[in-house]
Amino acid sequence: MNKSVILALGFVLSGILVSAQTLDKQAPQGFDVENSTVPHGKIDTIQYVSKTVGTTRKALIYTPPGFKKGDKYPVLYLLHGIGGDEKEWFNQGKPNVILDNLYAQGKLQPMIVVLPNGRAMKDDRATGNIMAPDKVEAFATFEKDLLNDLIPFVEKKYPVKKDRESRALAGLSMGGGQTQNFAFGNIDKFAWLGAFSSAPNTKEPNQLLPNPQDALKLKLIFISCGDADGLMPFSKRTSDYLKKNKVPHIFYIEPGGHDFKVWKNDLYIFSQLLFKPVDKTKFDGFTVLGIPAATNIRNAQYPQILPDGRVIFKVKAPDAQKVQIDLGKKYDLKKDADGFWTGTTDAQSGSFHYYSLLIDGVAVADPSSETFYGMGRYASGIDIPFEGDDFYALKDVPHGDIRIKNFYSKITNSWRRVFIYTPPGYDQNPSESYPALYILHGGGEDESGWAKQGKTNLILDNLIAEGNAKKWSSLCRMQISVRAESETLASVIFRCLKKN
Repeated sequence: MNKSVILALGFVLSGILVSAQTLDKQAPQGFDVENSTVPHGKIDTIQYVSKTVGTTRKALIYTPPGFKKGDKYPVLYLLHGIGGDEKEWFNQGKPNVILDNLYAQGKLQPMIVVLPNGRAMKDDRATGNIMAPDKVEAFATFEKDLLNDLIPFVEKKYPVKKDRESRALAGLSMGGGQTQNFAFGNIDKFAWLGAFSSAPNTKEPNQLLPNPQDALKLKLIFISCGDADGLMPFSKRTSDYLKKNKVPHIFYIEPGGHDFKVWKNDLYIFSQLLFKPVDKTKFDGFTVLGIPAATNIRNAQYPQILPDGRVIFKVKAPDAQKVQIDLGKKYDLKKDADGFWTGTTDAQSGSFHYYSLLIDGVAVADPSSETFYGMGRYASGIDIPFEGDDFYALKDVPHGDIRIKNFYSKITNSWRRVFIYTPPGYDQNPSESYPALYILHGGGEDESGWAKQGKTNLILDNLIAEGNAKKWSSLCRMQISVRAESETLASVIFRCLKKN
């Protein structure tokens, strides 16, 4: 009997533990609303002597509910944007309210949060021309102020843990760029990185991490951005670099632009991950939204590709009764109150895929996607990235040309069209002769297939630049192509040309 009670109690406690570890992927309604019924932390202003700047500087500091001077706490340093100061997060982001509510739900590891002024200069107010060169440079100078002045002050005056595993750095916009620059550059000082909507001050990835494997020492790399934020490329390029070099990280894409609605949500999510064991194997499935496919037409946000290869589709068809995506397998989409149909596929293989919209049973091209002649008709296409796919990426190398020519065929007694690739420098050497490679398409395509879906010109440009291929004049004499998975075909031609 006693054993049964103990066993039952064990299951109950286990259920509580699992529930406590469940993490929302988006903040729920009311997460940033002050609750008078829960314990509150405390916000204070601190002043510290900055030898870097040569003056006394200010910061805010948040101590959690139940703070005890006899305990030791990890620390999160939370940075503002280019137009803010040490009060920007407090006035607009409500970090104390967000964290108080999370503590009340048992979702946070107790921590101290420091909100500094990231503009390290004597007049550090966000006044006048905030883009003036000296003010922009002050954001870079803050690295020394942070490491040599602020952190030592906090560790002297407050009961904090002083090891790198107990120190996190996060920031929004300009502060997101600072976070990447400082944390990647000082992995011996920080173990937790949260870059929210990083601005153009973010260093190029190869400058951030000349040796990418160093980043494996970080407990967590959290890079986030709103899907409608024009600064998305600065977050994506870091994520792409990390992914290419197999560095586990979260690339969290969420609905929204460049504002505190996004950044408050980021803090809500990021803070719950801090100073706890982290399962890096689940990072790819963490994001809410994906990256718009490279095959989307201009400014189209959907389809979106998730890090694990799943695809989110969203189509407006208010009068339709049923909408599906036919991607070899048919996927049902669900309709919302505004007439948008949305759905997510299974993980797709890294390759080029044709697909169709089925609207009330009629197959049509997706108006958000480029169309390609394949499947015996014009259809939509989506290019799913995969490891090692940069052999057909557009790079800063000399480029050849795709030329479209018409010729008369005595066999068919008609004019026909051919796509011809000519290598870099072709027109500068009119007397030079070239070998020719004739590439044939599959059963449901036409002469445009290898040029558009197969990206023959980019493959050859890159191979020639690497010295791995001769300067071919590549004639694509297409007849018809069926469901050619063009990336798979691209891989074949890549290996073939590299050998020859």
